[in-house]
Amino acid sequence: MASTSVPQNPTSHNVASLLPKLQDPDSDIRYMTLNDLNQMMINGHQTFLSHDYTTCAKVVDGLLHTLNDSHGEVQNMAIKCLGPFVNKAPESILRPTIAKVSKIKTDSSIDTSIPALAVRAIVVALPHPVLGVARSTKVDEAYTAVSQALIPRLVGRVIIPIPNNKSNETPGEGMLVHDLETGEDSNSLDLLTEVAKCFGPMLKDPEIQALEQATMQILESERCGTVVKKKAVTALSALAPYFNDSVLANHVSYTIQQLRQPHLTNQQRKLYITVYGSLARSIPQKFGPYLKTLAPFVLAPLSQQELDQQREAEAEADGERDVQMEEVREAALVAVESFLEACAQDMRSYTKDVLEAATRFLKYEPNMADDDDEDMDEEEEEEDEFTGDEDFEEEAGFEDEDDVSWKVRRCSAKTLHALIGMLDTNDPAMYGQIAPALIARFKEREDSVRTEIISTLAFLIIKTGSHTAVQKHEEHVLLPQSRKRRRGFSDSLGSDFHAQQSIMNGYASPSTPPPVDNATQGLAKINPEIVKGAAKLLKSSTIPTKKAVISLLKDMVVAQHGGLSEHADLVVDPVIETMSGNTGSVSNVAGNALRIDALALLRVVAEMHSSKVIQPHLKKIVPALVAAAKDRYALVSSEAFSTIEAYIKALTPPRSAASKTGDVLTKLYNVISERISAQDTDTEVRQKAVRALGLLIGRTSGSAASSLLSQQDRFAGQQLLAERMKNELTRLACVRAIDTIAVLAQSKKDFKPDFVGTVALELGAQLRKASRSLRGASLSALRMLAINQASREAIDDSAVAELVKMLVPLLGTEDLHMMAPALVVLAAFAKDKPQLVATQDVINGICAIVRSPLSGPALDSLITCVEAIGHGSAGKNLMAALLQIAPQGDTDVTGQVIGTLLVSGGDSLGVNLDAFINELQTQSEESRRCLALSVLGEAGLRMGTKSPLKPDTFVKYFDDGSEKVRLAAAVALGRAGAGNVKLYLPKILDGMAQGRQYLLLHSVKELLQHSTAEDEIRPYTKNLWDNIISSGQAEDNKVVGAECVGRLAIIDPTSYLPQLQTFLQNPNPIVRGMVISALRYVFSDTEESYNANLQATIVPMLATMLKDSDLDNQRLALSTFNGALHNKAELVLPHLNELLPDAFRASVIKPELIREVTMGPFKHKIDDGLEMRKSAYETLYALLDTPAARQKIDMTAFYDRIVDGIADEHEIKILCCLVLGKLIALAPIESARNLEVLAIKFRAVLSFKPKDNAVKQELEKIAEEQKAIVKVSVLFNKTYGTDAISDGSRTWKDYWDFVRKDFIGQVKAAEDELRSQQG
Repeated sequence: MASTSVPQNPTSHNVASLLPKLQDPDSDIRYMTLNDLNQMMINGHQTFLSHDYTTCAKVVDGLLHTLNDSHGEVQNMAIKCLGPFVNKAPESILRPTIAKVSKIKTDSSIDTSIPALAVRAIVVALPHPVLGVARSTKVDEAYTAVSQALIPRLVGRVIIPIPNNKSNETPGEGMLVHDLETGEDSNSLDLLTEVAKCFGPMLKDPEIQALEQATMQILESERCGTVVKKKAVTALSALAPYFNDSVLANHVSYTIQQLRQPHLTNQQRKLYITVYGSLARSIPQKFGPYLKTLAPFVLAPLSQQELDQQREAEAEADGERDVQMEEVREAALVAVESFLEACAQDMRSYTKDVLEAATRFLKYEPNMADDDDEDMDEEEEEEDEFTGDEDFEEEAGFEDEDDVSWKVRRCSAKTLHALIGMLDTNDPAMYGQIAPALIARFKEREDSVRTEIISTLAFLIIKTGSHTAVQKHEEHVLLPQSRKRRRGFSDSLGSDFHAQQSIMNGYASPSTPPPVDNATQGLAKINPEIVKGAAKLLKSSTIPTKKAVISLLKDMVVAQHGGLSEHADLVVDPVIETMSGNTGSVSNVAGNALRIDALALLRVVAEMHSSKVIQPHLKKIVPALVAAAKDRYALVSSEAFSTIEAYIKALTPPRSAASKTGDVLTKLYNVISERISAQDTDTEVRQKAVRALGLLIGRTSGSAASSLLSQQDRFAGQQLLAERMKNELTRLACVRAIDTIAVLAQSKKDFKPDFVGTVALELGAQLRKASRSLRGASLSALRMLAINQASREAIDDSAVAELVKMLVPLLGTEDLHMMAPALVVLAAFAKDKPQLVATQDVINGICAIVRSPLSGPALDSLITCVEAIGHGSAGKNLMAALLQIAPQGDTDVTGQVIGTLLVSGGDSLGVNLDAFINELQTQSEESRRCLALSVLGEAGLRMGTKSPLKPDTFVKYFDDGSEKVRLAAAVALGRAGAGNVKLYLPKILDGMAQGRQYLLLHSVKELLQHSTAEDEIRPYTKNLWDNIISSGQAEDNKVVGAECVGRLAIIDPTSYLPQLQTFLQNPNPIVRGMVISALRYVFSDTEESYNANLQATIVPMLATMLKDSDLDNQRLALSTFNGALHNKAELVLPHLNELLPDAFRASVIKPELIREVTMGPFKHKIDDGLEMRKSAYETLYALLDTPAARQKIDMTAFYDRIVDGIADEHEIKILCCLVLGKLIALAPIESARNLEVLAIKFRAVLSFKPKDNAVKQELEKIAEEQKAIVKVSVLFNKTYGTDAISDGSRTWKDYWDFVRKDFIGQVKAAEDELRSQQG
């Protein structure tokens, strides 16, 4: 209520008028006065108190009085006022304020922490240095006050004398000294931590040294309790980044000396070890080199020798336990875990010691009668091990309130987790020692420890799966398309259709691939033990343990791509019981999460095992799936339908015989249709059910599957889809389901009468909708209905005519992603009903398309459509229209279209080949002659050996006065030659011998690119090779020559791959560059069968080219390396460690490549290494796409290159932001460690101010950079923001506050974009 009287622009008089009320006897009045004072400080102008020292002094006195108030709420409000006040008060009052507040005696309060809390509020509010930002006068003044007033108060003496200080005032007893002498926790250490966070970069070395010494004294004091000592460790961690080499060395030397003391207590030992772990996380780069000396001291408590000594001491003490020693071991294991994660390279020499220690204490149970008996094969012991989670006391007959050995075991598991992350997957220790030790501890009685053990084993298995990339078979379901253009309707449409069928059908008989290395062999060996132990845990453990076990089994199945063929019964039965069992006192949330994980496990079991494995268990699995699908909890039923999809695939051809699974599929159909029709079904669940229905109907198509699902059910399901397609919420899901049905249908009988025509027209109507995803899905489904002859036959003429009209608006180059499928649909309809397709509207659309340049799938679709119309003898009007607009069209596209139509249409067009020959001979206009050459070249290609065209038809135009005509003649000669190699190629070679290399190289390129007659080309390869190598060295010819050389190496690898390897050593950089480019074609245009030719040479060739001395060749080499990673990953990845350092080096800015050029009155810097760095960063980006590649990356070095890239040129900045977005998930520890340096780099980019005369293009680049930086900053803050603040990363907090303040619009846009992507 009092706050309503606070003016918006208060003056010092307003403040002065409030101060008397601070002495009021009523505590409520004092509280409200402080509240008003606080509001005035917030509202007031920055300088409204800066010239009124008297009022400020009175405010200080009033706040000091209320800090000593007897009411806690008044004290808290006084502390709250201090922050805003010191930001508005003059600098001259800052130092005395800190001094007085820190010396306040809280007589009226029992809370001794008030002074420290009050000063901490001041320190947090003061302006502080921000890395990467110039320090202002205010920051310097704030540091001066802290240095002169606060630090002496903390340590009890003046560290840096104040110049010209005439006052003899002493700082008095230090706040830290008081804590040391009394053992109280006055929050002085929290204050010290805040000083380090806020002003660490400005602290002088003597100040840091004094604070470090004071903190160590508290740490070593016997008076101080555990809480205070933990705060001391935190304070040291906050100070550590500002230790110079001398302070750090002295600190380490002193602690080592103390650890060597013979009378060192366990408590002191624990604290020193804890400090080491904290320093490793705080300053890993500085601290890492000391581990060579320090690690033995940390590992000593974990040695067998000390364990034996402890047992002997306990025996002498009648079994009395040394609990403190176990705390030392816990601290040692936590420290070792920190060392492994933060300083991995420095810990490699201690791998064996760490492994022995962690496995030793993983089984550390001092209260058990026999700790060493680990034999899990004895039946009696097995029964003992898995009898549930009975109380520990009942089992052992003792009180375990003081037993902390479970903490040691849990820390041992965490240490093994960190060790697994550091070791290579094929290290013998992984499955030789670590995995058996973890499996042996499945009998662990403490739930949290057991869960940690299972999680660690799962991490090992996941790493193995990522390393072996067992998902490879899925990547090769569809072989890479050849770059050669497809010819003919059946090739163009059929290959795509069969590829879709292959993807939908999956694989016929999934099986576990044989082990190929130490990791997979080790996993295969321990598989039975894991399954056996997991089965017992599933029967008798808690919900968290069951959840962890199920996740472990799922990870193992995925990693092995199977692995349960011989043990499925041990897994399936307990998993089903877990799903249907009563969760007892556990919350519904935990029970539902467990069921979701169980369903996910059942799904991967179905996906990665043959149907023979799962059929014996269907009587139990299917009822469980049906029950889960009906569950009221949406996430459970949603996961159930994902699992049902996997079982539909597993129980239908080609994966399963049709006669065995009919009843099962009928049950699944019933629950699917029931959930789609039910009114209370969640939208997402209904959409998944629709998808499952489409898959079920599609997979039961054809005579082979007729017994699986009755025709009545299939037709009812199709009718249900047609009805639900009219509903806005399920429309998209139904469209995709129809797409699936269309791909898998095998005959017209598979469809309900009128179903195809009805849904086809509905799909056509969706093409006008605003939703792009709906339009794209509808066109895709329509395309499959048209391509598949079974469904195309079910569409009557009236529906086809209507659909053609609906597709006409898509015939434009504005959206090639929609245009290409629309042309494929028209081509499919033209195969049976050409007259319905070749309407005037379609002709106009095709004429509009050929006006623009096209390539790739869009051009293939256009040619396929025109060819279909020609084959149907309906192309006469189209030819006339094309000839009329030909001069305005793109010469190459128009020529290919007319040439295709000319050959496919034959005599029905009214135009023949002679007309174009005559056009070529008589026309004087350059564009018309180029078009005629393009038409004749395409016609020669398609007619093949039947073509009446001779090489001289084209060669005589090589001497034409027009450069365009000469080049068009060369291209046409090559295309025609691809159709008749034996006639054309000898003539081309003769011409190359006569000195026409430039034009004839283009002819050779076209011939090699389009011809499929490799056997006819092979006799001429030597002559071709010699000519291309000779002529390709000219500057104008090297690009075309490289492609020709690459294609020759593809045709005859035995002869020419060794020559390519030899030419990489050629002294001529042009020759080397041509060979490097040629290899890029070899890598990208060859299929898996070609890999045997590259096996021995690909890595040596890549290593040679990456070390090329020529700058352009280095850039080409990186591009080729990138292509090899994408296309020949299985050959390159095993040797990645040999090649990656060259890519890292190429990403470094080289000053010697930056030159300054003068342009008039201006000087510009040109970076000749920029293109090379772009290629290097593109390669680094590509590495993250492959799990096996990520396993071999030195992530610390990788991250350093990405961080440096943030300060590079525009394109590299954008690419590095994309990489960082991926690294958040792929390298979370490294990402968190680099948070501060990223904040500095990000701030530098966002703070850049363009010049007043900056051009529009430069401003757009800056805006794009800021958008990318803000987006990745939002991702980092969402992932690490809270942790960063709690861990003391003041740099990131300051940076994020800056972003939220100055870029609020971009932050909101980025958050919305990320939210939409996740949604």
